[in-house]
Amino acid sequence: MLLKRLGISKNVFVLGWVSFFNDIASEMIYPLIPIFLTTTLGAPVSVVGLIEGIAEAISSILKIISGRVSDRVRLRKPFVTIGYLLSSVSKALLGAATGWPLVLAARFTDRFGKGIRTSARDALIAESSELYSIGRSFGFHRALDTLGAVIGPLIGLAILSAVQGSYSIVFLLSAIPGLVGVALLISYVKETRTIKAASPLPKFQWKTLSPSYKIFLLIIIIFSLGNSSDAFLILRAQQMGMSTTNIVLLYTLFNLVYALGSIPAGILSDRFGSKRILNAGFFLFALVYAAFGLITESALLWLLFPLYGLYMALTEGVSKAFIASLIPREQSGTAFGIFQTAIGLSSLVASVVAGILWTEISVPAPFLLGSATALLAALLFFWLMRARAITVD
Repeated sequence: MLLKRLGISKNVFVLGWVSFFNDIASEMIYPLIPIFLTTTLGAPVSVVGLIEGIAEAISSILKIISGRVSDRVRLRKPFVTIGYLLSSVSKALLGAATGWPLVLAARFTDRFGKGIRTSARDALIAESSELYSIGRSFGFHRALDTLGAVIGPLIGLAILSAVQGSYSIVFLLSAIPGLVGVALLISYVKETRTIKAASPLPKFQWKTLSPSYKIFLLIIIIFSLGNSSDAFLILRAQQMGMSTTNIVLLYTLFNLVYALGSIPAGILSDRFGSKRILNAGFFLFALVYAAFGLITESALLWLLFPLYGLYMALTEGVSKAFIASLIPREQSGTAFGIFQTAIGLSSLVASVVAGILWTEISVPAPFLLGSATALLAALLFFWLMRARAITVD
């Protein structure tokens, strides 16, 4: 009865809770990692950008590989399970870190797991949903995922206070909720079997993908070339004099708005179309990133972080629902993999460049660059929509 009211399937419901627990684990530590690197370990900001860039790059490369393999073997659940398990293991590595190379190894392992699971998980969500409610399904998943990101930093902050600032203990304890998510996944998520084993999988060819998918991919690449790691937002708050407690609270506020906005954004995309919602998100990002670069009063961060959360709600789940409307289901793993790989490799460039710009030019420089690329992508997307160059099949 509850699932019927929510308009989602059991798989989508359980996968939402799996992501909820995994994000509690991840976000217990994510806002602490840049501070741990720059203060406890003494690493420069350029190293933060390098670590985040490499971590996201390996994740992105694996997304296209795992997505294609999951299409070929007609299985999603094993990839999702292994991926979430590796992310839990990475917390132990982080807890043992005494220098930034081991932090890199931990982030590498975590993103390796994300790379294995993401395309298969998104394909499983798409296959477990009706076409008329796919935005709602991705919105529900994103909302629970982000709700975990609201709770996680608060738990991490409470533990950090209780253990008198020992980052290592927080990192080690963060593995527990991740393992709870893995247990839920193993016990309750089922393969959809929407693709018959006897049916041959069409050979993947770039030219067979829809023009709308290719155009949207180009727009996302342009946008992502300025969208550096969120670690730089945390460092910006630190640079403006925010305490560790306030930084974690800012990050929690960002995730709260993100979580609360994800389901309404998904419902709006089902009703009015994903393209309009996405374009609003792109324009909002351009404004918010420009403000991050130009503000001089730290109090304004209490406005900018939630606005950044609203941008995430308008784009993250909605973009996946839009991709699902552009490609056949039997190649959804591959298509999601290409999409995620394009974002990740572009973000690698963005994060490395952001670290260099921050160190060598000025603190506002990476944010102003991100605003410019987002504005270019938004205007291009708007023009192509008006010209009907992007259409849903």
